[in-house]
Amino acid sequence: MTSQLNVDTIVDKAGSGGTNVKIGNTSTYVSENSTTTQNAVQGMAKCWVEINPTSLSGTGTTGVGDSFNLTSMTDNGTGDHTVNINNDMSSIEYSTPTAANSAYTSASYGLYSGCYNHAAGSFNLHSRRQNAAADSNFFACTVHGDLA
Repeated sequence: MTSQLNVDTIVDKAGSGGTNVKIGNTSTYVSENSTTTQNAVQGMAKCWVEINPTSLSGTGTTGVGDSFNLTSMTDNGTGDHTVNINNDMSSIEYSTPTAANSAYTSASYGLYSGCYNHAAGSFNLHSRRQNAAADSNFFACTVHGDLA
């Protein structure tokens, strides 16, 4: 027999709200089509970072605008940044989709962004324009995979 719990609010024993509610790494949810289940923990972003050098410093030195599970970010020079993850990944096998934006107006001078040098606790972000390192006006990356 299956059980079902129907509540409006879940609070911890102290009554301070749902901030201490934990789910296991095998927890699932029903997808949009109501017939498929997905692992809730596996699908969550494990780290993300938004870098915006123009509005943060105005000096050409890149800084972090906002982030999650990030220890630090190092500006290694034009178009190259090292991101240090606070809670390490379980291996170097994780996904790091990126997005970058440039003030360039010509479509023939598009900006390419990507990640390399994956380690369990860090990776490099880079951006290039016309096969040369180039800074971006906006840079973001999300990490998906298994935490250590």
